[in-house]
Amino acid sequence: MDNQLDNIKNKLELLRQLDINLEVFGSEKHKYILNPTVPTDIVKQFEAKHKITLPREYVSFFTTLGNGGAGPFYGLEPFENAIFDDLDFKREDGLLNPSKPFLHTDAWNMEFEPTVSEDENEEEYDRQYEKFTDLYFDSEHTNGVLAICNYGCGITLNLVVNGQEYGNIWTDDRGNDGGIYPTIQLGEKAKISFLDWYELWLDNSISEIKSRLNSNTKQNIETNKPWWKIW
Repeated sequence: MDNQLDNIKNKLELLRQLDINLEVFGSEKHKYILNPTVPTDIVKQFEAKHKITLPREYVSFFTTLGNGGAGPFYGLEPFENAIFDDLDFKREDGLLNPSKPFLHTDAWNMEFEPTVSEDENEEEYDRQYEKFTDLYFDSEHTNGVLAICNYGCGITLNLVVNGQEYGNIWTDDRGNDGGIYPTIQLGEKAKISFLDWYELWLDNSISEIKSRLNSNTKQNIETNKPWWKIW
């Protein structure tokens, strides 16, 4: 794992040097800067409070590289934000519960299937819809996770820290009726752990910037051709 942390550190520095205009999505916010590291004591206190052991990859990143900042999409959330169930509107009465196991092992979703139409019986339709939303957005669906990244549009990426999916990253897309599923936002082909996910973002971003730089270089060369060589 130490080798992977070194690779991540080097790739982040390369990406920072390549993307000087901050063209990768979200980079204008984090500017490829990691926050100061988290003290180990803080992590141990959190683990003791919730009676869990956090994935070693996650802990090592935050205690040796940085406490969030540079990362996929709108950046890697700082450790102190990881307990909030809504990264857009952080509330003390809206907290995740990592002490209980994560319920899911396969992609999960629900569809609203009322027994009456809104035109037929609006009151009954509304009652059924309210019951559906209570079940759909029940906080039990995000037991056993920490919020690690805000994708935007009400989508949160979570790291499972308790349960069968321990160490894997899952997406909570219920705000867009997409349910909860193993993360796919970076083009993942299978379930993915924290460091592999972060390094995949780096690899994708480096490839994106190099492609843009090559395209711009080619365009500049063509633009600077003598007029008689343009055709």
